[in-house]
Amino acid sequence: MHSAPKLPLRSPAFDAWNAALAHAANAIGARGFPDALAAALRLIAPFQMMNGFIYSPNGHAFDLYNEKIVADRTIIVDRYLAGAFVLDPFYDAVRKDRTERMIVMRDIAPDDFTQTEYYRQHYATTEIVDELGFVMRLENEFTAVLSLSRTGTAPLFSDEDLERLRAASPIVCVLGERHWRHVPSLSLEIKNAAPAARIEHPLLTRRELEIVTLILKGHSNISLAAVLDLSTNTVKVHRRQIYAKLNISSQAELFRVFLV
Repeated sequence: MHSAPKLPLRSPAFDAWNAALAHAANAIGARGFPDALAAALRLIAPFQMMNGFIYSPNGHAFDLYNEKIVADRTIIVDRYLAGAFVLDPFYDAVRKDRTERMIVMRDIAPDDFTQTEYYRQHYATTEIVDELGFVMRLENEFTAVLSLSRTGTAPLFSDEDLERLRAASPIVCVLGERHWRHVPSLSLEIKNAAPAARIEHPLLTRRELEIVTLILKGHSNISLAAVLDLSTNTVKVHRRQIYAKLNISSQAELFRVFLV
């Protein structure tokens, strides 16, 4: 007995989608490209903000597109580029794999991500409730992530939203790469970058710095133990020693030690 055919997902009219894509493709290299791309993507699933960052192979982050952010630029962009990006799950994801694809924050974030000071400052403060990103490969081994975010009282992206956006990701990545590909060669900011942000401290051993990094990224003691192949008791001992050496008692204080 044959099962009933699966109903197609709700999608924009084919002619509207084609017209929007054509408009975006025609705007490649022009200032209006991001708006044209956003308009096409909103035919698939609504979102409140599109923005993005570039990551260099040696550990820097730069502005890709943040012209129409819906929150304080100091939080979304300036603080992020100053060093907070090293705690971003998207940054970790593209450091491990530069393949063009769509990534979803809730799928890749550590288990205690929403309890971190980074989350409190970057997500809770700006009311971003859900985020996904399109990974794009640029010149000279640079990688970019163009993000779509829902904010405020908007619902999370549904499974259907994600399926439609994932299906569109190959064309989104290609168009984005064509538009932004040469930014790493053209930007003076990238050419004159300051030293890469690092989590380091003279009082801590290499292992302790590794643990600090994972704590700040949002790994629980159980997750830390699994990642480092340690017992949870050993992780707790390391954590107490780190806090004692730094004379602190909370993750918020730990965040301020390394990322002011």
